[in-house]
Amino acid sequence: MPNAHDTLLGQVPAHLIQSAHLQLTDYDGRVAEFNVAAWLHLPGQAGSLVSLQVRYRDGEQIRSINLDHAKVGAQDRILLSGIARLPVTQRIEEMQIRLRSAQALGGEVKIEELFVQAVEPTIAQARANQANA
Repeated sequence: MPNAHDTLLGQVPAHLIQSAHLQLTDYDGRVAEFNVAAWLHLPGQAGSLVSLQVRYRDGEQIRSINLDHAKVGAQDRILLSGIARLPVTQRIEEMQIRLRSAQALGGEVKIEELFVQAVEPTIAQARANQANA
């Protein structure tokens, strides 16, 4: 999005970051996976395109991934979610969930719910086995 506007939705607590199981992949190296979901109320933004981003610090490097994007519904509400696969060369020092929009959000962003959870190792391993099959 050219001239995009970022809004911080929340800082992920350190204990959630540390609970992630790092898995070794063939293409990305070490990867941490998190389930992320944000239920948002964006007054006056119906029809606007927005994206959910995960921004994190891997050692000294700031990285960012786009997780989900969609148009805000007619009721000014949206659910954005997905599994964030974060490549890691050192370790995740801090992590933020952010909302990116093409236009400035004139009104207040109301976070109805923000959910972040490390993917459990058994689920992560099953996904890795499926990918390698």
